[in-house]
Amino acid sequence: MRRGAPIALFWFFYFGALGVFFPYYSLYLRENAGLSGTQVGLVMAAIPLTGLMAQPFWGNLADRLGARARLLVVLAAAAGAGYFAIGEVRGFPAILGATVAMACFGTAVIPLSVSVALAALSESGPHAFGLARIWGTLGYLITVAGFPSFLDLVATVESAGEGVSEPGLGVMFAVVAVGCVGAAAAGLWLPRDGAVRLRAERGDWRALLRSGPVVALLLVMFTSFLLLQGPMAMFPILVRARGGDLSTIGQLWIVMLALEMPLIASTGTVLQRFGARRLLAVGIFSGGLRWVACGVDTSLPVFYAVQILHGVTVTGLMVGGPLYLEQVVPERLRSTGQGLLAMLGVGAGGLLSNVATGWLLEHTAAEVPYLLGGAGALLLAASIRWILPKV
Repeated sequence: MRRGAPIALFWFFYFGALGVFFPYYSLYLRENAGLSGTQVGLVMAAIPLTGLMAQPFWGNLADRLGARARLLVVLAAAAGAGYFAIGEVRGFPAILGATVAMACFGTAVIPLSVSVALAALSESGPHAFGLARIWGTLGYLITVAGFPSFLDLVATVESAGEGVSEPGLGVMFAVVAVGCVGAAAAGLWLPRDGAVRLRAERGDWRALLRSGPVVALLLVMFTSFLLLQGPMAMFPILVRARGGDLSTIGQLWIVMLALEMPLIASTGTVLQRFGARRLLAVGIFSGGLRWVACGVDTSLPVFYAVQILHGVTVTGLMVGGPLYLEQVVPERLRSTGQGLLAMLGVGAGGLLSNVATGWLLEHTAAEVPYLLGGAGALLLAASIRWILPKV
């Protein structure tokens, strides 16, 4: 676990930062920044849209240079500066521009960190990746659960309009920036030898687009995020529509992460018994079931109970998908492959999903995006065995 320690620490700080940003950003945009539903959707969509270009660019650059760990440190630090800048601007155009600037660096951090981890831990046994990755979930859990209490202690009341549940929510951006800087500092000790330093030749990336399993996986990930990402990004708005507040969001995230931690920790055992393809299918199915339940039943006990499926969804999509790719991609192209996977999934799929969800929230009832996305995900999960080749 000695090689995995700096990876675990990097993920702890970086996912801890994301645990403050993503659960509350759409709420900040809607209430504190006063944006319309469509504007919220556009700002949220700007993150994956920028990732369409940033993720493959940084991934290919990392493979060409063979400097994956060093580049990861630079991206984490730059992302921290970008998150801080978002909190310093006001108005839709400025917030949109600052979000794009942040996403130029931040969207590439996770896929590149996955490629570094898979390369560094390739000879450390089947459980090494999961045992390192669980620290990211732990960091996310600590911040998403603890941030509301932290906000009560340090945030000052700002001028805010009617309906703002947390007037001082803007302090989140400074907290996120600190987490990113902590990750960059931990990244200075990341392994930089062996497979981490493999270099690809110019034009090697084209081989990925000629691989049937890679293309099929890109299609599955794109469709999955198209159906599931928008409702996840706008989840705080649904919570508010159900009468919840910032504390409710934090409590729900505790439930959502309760199953994710043991699942990720046991990734090696799960993969040995079921394989990455089945893990991915179960994750998509769980995401669909969760959103359908949220859309159909408005009672609070059911709303809380189904959030436990979030852990299964994340494990399937964010672990099963990358590990399936690792089985079918050449080692020298692992960063490019992970970048493409993020580009088509979180990038293209998330972009369209965020825009569509924002539009639906403005023109229909709050539960409509969840019913549509959930039903589509259930159909996709049932079709995985015919779409994705077994490896």
